[in-house]
Amino acid sequence: MGAEDHLVIPINKGQFTLETPERITEFEAKRGDGVEEEYKENRKLWTEYPRRQHVSEYPLHVDIELASVCNLKCPMCYTISPDFKKKVNAKLIDFELFTQLVDECATGNVYSIRLSFRGESFLHKRILDCVDYAKRKGIKEVSTLTNGLRLNEEMFVQLMEAGIDWITISFDGLGETYEQIRRPAKYERAVEKIANYAKIKKEAGRVKPIIKIQTVLPAIENDPKAFYRVFSPISDMVSANPLIDFLQSKRDLPKISNFSCPQIYQRLVVGADGLCMMCANDEDGKIIVGDANKQSIYDIWHGSEMSRIREIHRRGAGVAEISACTECYLPLKTYESRVIIGDRSVVAEKYLSGTEKVNELNTPDKLKRKEMQV
Repeated sequence: MGAEDHLVIPINKGQFTLETPERITEFEAKRGDGVEEEYKENRKLWTEYPRRQHVSEYPLHVDIELASVCNLKCPMCYTISPDFKKKVNAKLIDFELFTQLVDECATGNVYSIRLSFRGESFLHKRILDCVDYAKRKGIKEVSTLTNGLRLNEEMFVQLMEAGIDWITISFDGLGETYEQIRRPAKYERAVEKIANYAKIKKEAGRVKPIIKIQTVLPAIENDPKAFYRVFSPISDMVSANPLIDFLQSKRDLPKISNFSCPQIYQRLVVGADGLCMMCANDEDGKIIVGDANKQSIYDIWHGSEMSRIREIHRRGAGVAEISACTECYLPLKTYESRVIIGDRSVVAEKYLSGTEKVNELNTPDKLKRKEMQV
């Protein structure tokens, strides 16, 4: 009996697209542009390895955090909580460590790297050098997530020429809603920049970097069609995330039976300080599996701590035995909700946590309550 016969291993749970089937197909084609066969194989293995619980020689993907700090204080973000600030080193990655990591990723045929994790990647002054170095070393997909505040047209051209493959821009809501959540960003200028990125690509005859817009669902739920209408013409994909209350304890929330984590077979996460987390959802670094300042990616990936974690998940006991997994959103039960976009609808899986409004998150009272619990 294989692992898939008795364990629940959700692949890419959480984010959902607002797109049409035709635009989804087009996005996938653009993402694999120039590396079609390698991309197809990577997508197959992304699902296959977790289902088989297969430990590859190197991870398929490595998150290399350029910055663990941010220039915004969005109410739904865990980085503004006192608990996070106490636990996480606020810093930018040393370029020497970055190049060391990329060198090994290239040697180990790691398919993709993402230059972000918890903070704002564009706070790193050498982000262009990071992209250029990774692409020159042969990394097939280099991406980053950004709030878009520091990125502008001039830098976009430089990134495009350096070869970045994918930029995801977090954009929560329209007009005043966006400005309230993403203060001090200005809505009109933010949209203008994204429209200009699309124009720059078109005039240069480029497919990449592909631009993905993502939002938190409550910020657009009153009129998702309006949000889609603004961004679909100027981006390659528009997507949304159900709201996650990072300050709410998930210990007693309804969980999936026999949950087993897929990420421990897909990716390795390296923080800006070089400490490696067990997965991309352990934002506080509760479980450190290695130190890239002292160890190779290979040794960490095959190390005793990652092996211990995988063995626990092979038994479907991660939620019961690992604190970070107990508090993770991936094992949470969900319910289906329909998001209507004009004459069509898409399915959004919402978590059974009860929080539906962005302005309910990280309020002074809630932060105080969290501090008292620590």
